[in-house]
Amino acid sequence: MKRPEIFLLAGLSILAVMVYLIVSALTYRLGFPLDDAWIHQAYARSLALHGEWAFIPGRVSGGSTSPLWTLLLAAGHRLGLAPYGWTYMLGVLSLFLLSLVCERSARRISLAYRPRLPWVGILITLEYHLVWAAGSGMETLFHAFLVTAALSVLAGSRRYLLAGLLIVLSVWVRPDGITLLAPAFLAALLVETTWKDRLRAMGNLLLGFSMLFIPYLFLNLLLAGTPWPSTFYAKQAEYAELLQVNIFERFGRLLLQPLIGVGLSLSLGFILFLADAWKRRRWGLLAGMAWTFAFVALYAIRLPVIYQYGRYLIPAMPIFLTCGLLGLLTYIPRPVPRWLWTFDTAWRLLTVALLLLFYAIGAGAFAQDVAVIESEMVAVASWVSANVPSEALVAAHDIGALGYFGGHELVDMAGLVSPEVIPFIRDEARLAAYLDERGADYLVTFPDWYPLLTSGLQPLYESGGDFAPRQGQENMVVYPWGCR
Repeated sequence: MKRPEIFLLAGLSILAVMVYLIVSALTYRLGFPLDDAWIHQAYARSLALHGEWAFIPGRVSGGSTSPLWTLLLAAGHRLGLAPYGWTYMLGVLSLFLLSLVCERSARRISLAYRPRLPWVGILITLEYHLVWAAGSGMETLFHAFLVTAALSVLAGSRRYLLAGLLIVLSVWVRPDGITLLAPAFLAALLVETTWKDRLRAMGNLLLGFSMLFIPYLFLNLLLAGTPWPSTFYAKQAEYAELLQVNIFERFGRLLLQPLIGVGLSLSLGFILFLADAWKRRRWGLLAGMAWTFAFVALYAIRLPVIYQYGRYLIPAMPIFLTCGLLGLLTYIPRPVPRWLWTFDTAWRLLTVALLLLFYAIGAGAFAQDVAVIESEMVAVASWVSANVPSEALVAAHDIGALGYFGGHELVDMAGLVSPEVIPFIRDEARLAAYLDERGADYLVTFPDWYPLLTSGLQPLYESGGDFAPRQGQENMVVYPWGCR
């Protein structure tokens, strides 16, 4: 890639995220569209200011799903640029790096793709799932960059040591990065032609991976007493009831998420590209493409949630988008036959229209999401900080903003930093007994999330925000628990 193309992608990455932030500021104010982002900020602040891996200062815990993301955020707190400016910058940087690796990968794996403009990179910088993730304050897009980089190495080279390092770095960002070992071993098995070369490739892969995986396991064992972060177990327990839905229906719902937006028009291109890769026996590339479906299947089996625009599946979307656009741009014969010209032109126009339309829709959705979090979770956390005695014990389901702004000891009913609740996370009777046992003084939640717990309690404070009710939700409420 030439320098002007790199500058173009950098500028578009900044502009794409800035537009979302401006719309958010005009709608209500700046913030993050997820309460979980404040969990990362609380851990990062504790690490930067106190040298502790703790959500609540003085209480070490393993509630951070993403140790590497926490370390990056902690740098912003040390520099005095947190929580907003530094985090948004990391999001923009992740979007730019992702666009860069997708564009370079496209040029390497397809000799027919030699554009005047970096179309694949432009697609990545404007795709609404990815821009939303860039402004979310979460590790999602940084994880997507590492995942895509690892699969790109497998598709275009035999640098298995580097692939192993990228895979383990992705694990440090999200535990599901370990699934990349499957396509990596498959690529080594199919690409290499002798068992000597295969064993050497697998050895290099394991060497690169194990360099940082053992410290990762040790960190989790030290913090949480388990090999994985406590959030790994808590989320699965919280949404276990979704596993009652038919597996094919769960898979279908998840598979639909990348198709919402420009992915719909690129799906045919993905099929064309997949067919060509199979015809040419490009095993490293096929292993990565197969991983995208296996990744969706894994979530269908273990955690079939589609909220927040399918954010758990976002790391798999860049591979789908890149291959889909390559299929669109390179697998229609050139020059285009007259009978095919109308279809080809309409397909390209539809792709551009869907990309821009959903980018605009995404800006509004991002702003609304931020407004809900700020007018509910952050507003309640600010009230708790100002009005609840500092020695009080507060029980809550959404603990991010409460932990960052509230300044109180918390009981986490979602199990992220209170893993002892995971075995009975959806059992309100046992939760009530647990809150009594812990001596909780206040309960903070949306009433319909815990109808039995909140039944008969008199609200002490209600957020009164406008944005949640507009979306059919209730306002967050603070209840006195200890004196009920």
